[in-house]
Amino acid sequence: MSELLTPVVAASAHDRELVANVHPPDWVNPEPAERYHLVVVGGGTAGLVSAAGAAGLGARVALIERNMLGGDCLTVGCVPSKAVIRAARAWHDARMAAAEFGGPAVYGGGDFGAAMERMRRLRAGISHHDSAERFTGLGMDVFIGNATFVASDALEVGGQRLRFRRAIIATGARASAPPIPGLEEVDYLTNETLFNLTEVPESLGIIGAGPIGCEMAQSFARLGSEVHLIEAMDRILTVEEEDAAILVRRQMLADGVKIYCCGKNTRLERTADGRIRITVDADLIHGDQQHYDLGVDELLVSVGRKPNTDGLGLEAAGVEYTQHGVTVNDNLRTSNKRVFAVGDIASRFKFTHAADALARIAIQNALFFGRKKASDLVIPWCTYTSPEVAHVGIYPDAATKQGIELDTFEVPMASVDRAILDGETDGFLRVYTAKGKDQILGATVVAAHAGDLIGEISLAMTNGIGLGKISATIHPYPTQTEVIKKVGDAWSRTRLTPKAKKFFELFFRLFK
Repeated sequence: MSELLTPVVAASAHDRELVANVHPPDWVNPEPAERYHLVVVGGGTAGLVSAAGAAGLGARVALIERNMLGGDCLTVGCVPSKAVIRAARAWHDARMAAAEFGGPAVYGGGDFGAAMERMRRLRAGISHHDSAERFTGLGMDVFIGNATFVASDALEVGGQRLRFRRAIIATGARASAPPIPGLEEVDYLTNETLFNLTEVPESLGIIGAGPIGCEMAQSFARLGSEVHLIEAMDRILTVEEEDAAILVRRQMLADGVKIYCCGKNTRLERTADGRIRITVDADLIHGDQQHYDLGVDELLVSVGRKPNTDGLGLEAAGVEYTQHGVTVNDNLRTSNKRVFAVGDIASRFKFTHAADALARIAIQNALFFGRKKASDLVIPWCTYTSPEVAHVGIYPDAATKQGIELDTFEVPMASVDRAILDGETDGFLRVYTAKGKDQILGATVVAAHAGDLIGEISLAMTNGIGLGKISATIHPYPTQTEVIKKVGDAWSRTRLTPKAKKFFELFFRLFK
C-alpha cells in the first residue's frame, strides 16, 4: 500500500470520507489474474473511463492508482476550484444586489472557512463515484500502489507482477516549479495545496495569469484577499483572443485584482515576520515598466504542468517519452504496440473532458484493433472567470498560417434580451466559418455562461451542422442561448446578395 501523496488536510470528516473512498487506508490489493486484457495505470478521469469502459465490455481489467482515485480533477482541480469560484461569485452577487437590483445592502466579510468546508463536503460526496469500492463492483481488479513496467507486457505493483495484452498509461501531470530565484526558499502553494486553506489570506500573490491563475485571482479577491497577479507575458490569458482577455481583465481590475504584466526579474524571499517578499519589474496598468516590492501572506504558483513519468519504468517497456510526456501517434499508441497513453500525460489538451474523450478512443484502438484518431475530436474549453471565456476550433491567426480563409460573424451579449435582464451584457459570441460557407471552423464566447453556450457550437462542428440549420432551429425566449441563433441569422442575411435583393424588389413591384 503506497502512502497518500496528495496533501489533503484529512482533518475534517469530509476529508476523511474523501480519503476512505479514493485511497482506503486498509485497502488490500487482490491477487492478480494470470493475464489481463487491459491494465490501466492511473486512476484519474482518463484512467477511470478507460477501465470502466473496458470492464463494461467484458474484458479482464486491472486499474492501478498510486495516490487518489479520481485524480487531480476530483481532489485538487476541477471540483474544488469550481466550488470556490461559485462561492466567490455568490459573495460578489450579494455585494452587488443593492446597486444592481435594489436588493438588501450587504456589509462586512463572509465566512471563508464555511465556504471551504462546503467545498470539502461536496468533494467528498462526489468522490463516491470514483471510489475503489465502486470500481471493484464494476468487475475489475483495483490496485493501490506504485506501478513500474518491468517488460513490454508486464508491470509490477506492490511486489506483484501483472501481465497484460494491452496497457493504457493515464498518469496525468502535476504542477511544475518555474526557475524563479528564491522560490525554493519560500513556502508556496500550488493547486495541490491551495484548497487546504481554512482562512482567507489577507494578501495573496499569484505567479502565472493562465486559466488557473486568473480564476483563483478573481475568486480570492472576491473572497476578501488583496491579490497581486504577476504574468511574464504582456497580457493575461495569452492563449485566448486579445479582446476576450481584455474583457476579463477589466472585470478582474474592478474586483480589486492588481495585475502586473511583462513581469521581469522576479525574485522571492522569506521575510523576518514570515511573509513572502516579491520583487518584480512590471507594467501595472498599461504604463512604463516599474520596479515593485510586494509583501504577501501566501503565494500561489500557477505556471505550467509536468508529466508524471517518474518511476514508471518506461524504458523497460520500450515506451518513448520526452519532457512533455509520453509520445503517441494519432491513434494514441506508444512506441510499444501493446501500450497506449491518454490524458494529460500524452495530450496538449489538458482538460477533464478531453481525457474522457481520448480514453474512449484508446479503448477502441487497444482492444478492437480500431483506427480512431485523436485529431478528429472537436474539443472545446473554458476558463471560469467572470465573464467566462470559452473556445472551440480554429483561431484566426492559426487559420492565416494554414492559408484558410474565414468569414466572421459576431453578436454582442448586449443585444441578447436575457443577458440584458440578467445584467450580464459583457461579452460576445464570435463564430468563424469557411469563406463563403456556413461550415463552422471555430468560435469564441465571452459571457457569464460561456462554458454552457460553447456546447451547442461544439455539437454543430462535430456533426457538420452549419449556421444555416442553427438559424432554422427554434431557441426558447428569453435565454442567453439566443446569441447562437442570432449568429445563425447573421449568416442567413449574407445570402441576400445585391442581385437577389434586386430580384425580390422586382417581384414585389409586379405583385402589388
